[in-house]
Amino acid sequence: MTFKEFFSFKKNGFFWFNIVAMIVVVCGMMWGVLHWLDVYTRHGEAVVVPDVKGMSVRQAEAVFQKRGLVCEVSDSTYRKDLTPGCILDYNPPMGQKVKEGRIIYLTINTLSIPPKPVPDVADNSSLREAERRLQAAGFKLAAVDTVPGERDWVYGVKYQGRLLGQNAQVPTGAALVLVVGDGEGEGLPIRADSTLLNSGSLPAVTPADGGEETMEEDSWF
Repeated sequence: MTFKEFFSFKKNGFFWFNIVAMIVVVCGMMWGVLHWLDVYTRHGEAVVVPDVKGMSVRQAEAVFQKRGLVCEVSDSTYRKDLTPGCILDYNPPMGQKVKEGRIIYLTINTLSIPPKPVPDVADNSSLREAERRLQAAGFKLAAVDTVPGERDWVYGVKYQGRLLGQNAQVPTGAALVLVVGDGEGEGLPIRADSTLLNSGSLPAVTPADGGEETMEEDSWF
């Protein structure tokens, strides 16, 4: 092949047609792939996370559904001043832009009040010291019950009319009643069985007539 023949393709129309066709095909394929990626990833499409704090989960689900989002409860915590089951926080947070179909993880106010151990103040504390310890632990105090015994000496703690034993647990923030001596006599005229004294739950007090009481399920107060 001579040098002149080697460069003869410059006048070959079929050769240039193939070159142009290849360029068009490659460009078309690149455009198709990029367009598919945009559609697949919903490029440029975003949804702003709405404000649903304080709503119930059902209300939030309706709001998210209108925007193409999904919500799921992932955690709970206790806030006494807020409605049980209401939404406290969520992730991604309000105002953030996300893709449609994104799952929003919710933190709600617990539906039941978590129990808390009652400090051991029975038969080892004065009235003032017991009040201080119980209030510091987050409990409320109602009017005291008095029994014959050493004045202002704490003989027991009651919750909903029932005498609590050691290691008892009651709902956080519950109102407790202290059983204290009135200074007129000795001893504690309350009879309790061994279950009452040793249980970590809320056992029933054995009444004087030998009957039995049962503990009702705690409710919000």
